[in-house]
Parts: sequence; C-alpha cells; structure tokens
Amino acid sequence: MSNILYIAAGGATGAVLRYLASTAVHTVLGRGFPYGTLAVNVTGSFVMGLLFVFLIERLDAAIEWRAGLLIGLLGAFTTFSSFSIETLNLIEAGAHLKAGVNVLLSVSLCILFCWMGMIFGRQI
Repeated sequence: MSNILYIAAGGATGAVLRYLASTAVHTVLGRGFPYGTLAVNVTGSFVMGLLFVFLIERLDAAIEWRAGLLIGLLGAFTTFSSFSIETLNLIEAGAHLKAGVNVLLSVSLCILFCWMGMIFGRQI
C-alpha cells in the first residue's frame, strides 16, 4: 500500500510540474507547435535515465522511492497521452508535416535524452 501512496504523491507533483513547465515553454515559443509537450517529454526522458542509474544501479533505493519518482513523478510529468492527442489534432487539421516532425522529434529525442541521462548518471 505504501507504494501506491508514493506513486500518488509523485504523480501529483509531476502533474503540477508538467503544467508549469509546459505553460512556460508555450509562453516563450507560442502554441503553433506542441513545444511544451516536447520539452517535458525530452526533459523527463533525460531525468528518467539519470534517476534510473542513481536509484537502481548506484543506490539500490527502496522500492517506494523508485516507484514514487520513476512511476509517479516522471509518469505524470512526461505526457505521452498529450503527445498522442496533439499529434492527432495536427493530422486532423491537415498539418501532416508538423505531425510527422512531432512524432520524429518526440520519439528520437526522448530515447536519445534517456540514454544521455544514463551516461551522465554513470559518469558522476
């Protein structure tokens, strides 16, 4: 039961952080492209790689902390459902190139940044 409480606390925090980060990015770059979702997904992927190394490989952290941070916090912070609906909205609006760019950037950058987070975590 404690895992669920850690996940819930992490999820609430991650959701608020996602909203704040995405709003900040859209304030700077506008809403013509889902920049906010892309930014939180790339950032979240980097942090996922980094925390994975620290919590699992280095510290062997308690399952509650791993669940709260990796599943709760980052699960709520990264926004695959938002990515999906924004991509479909672009397609339905006839912006097929933007939709394709969004898919290509989101998938490739998130995998790249997760890997970079793991590399960074293993070097420090």
